[in-house]
Amino acid sequence: MMKIKKGDKVIVIAGSDKGKEGIVQRVYPKLEKVVVEGVNVHKKHKKPTQKNPEGSILEIYVPLHVSNVAVVDPKTKKATRVKISVDKDGNKVRVAKSGAKLD
Repeated sequence: MMKIKKGDKVIVIAGSDKGKEGIVQRVYPKLEKVVVEGVNVHKKHKKPTQKNPEGSILEIYVPLHVSNVAVVDPKTKKATRVKISVDKDGNKVRVAKSGAKLD
């Protein structure tokens, strides 16, 4: 089960983009991957076609594995783990280790 959702602010904890922060744009739960804004950007070269005779270079966001990112704690502004707890009404809520609610 993934504890990271679209819209969460995350920090990259492993890989070439280590230390960069961004917001999750897309989540792939079956693949356990996420796309983070401004992180893991690759350039794709498009061949010239009749519609586009000059060709182009596109910047595409490549998904990262969930294990390489961590949610940023709203209180401490550092990477944190997320746990799921039940509030007084019986609803499940995502909570950072510091106790700050994420939802």
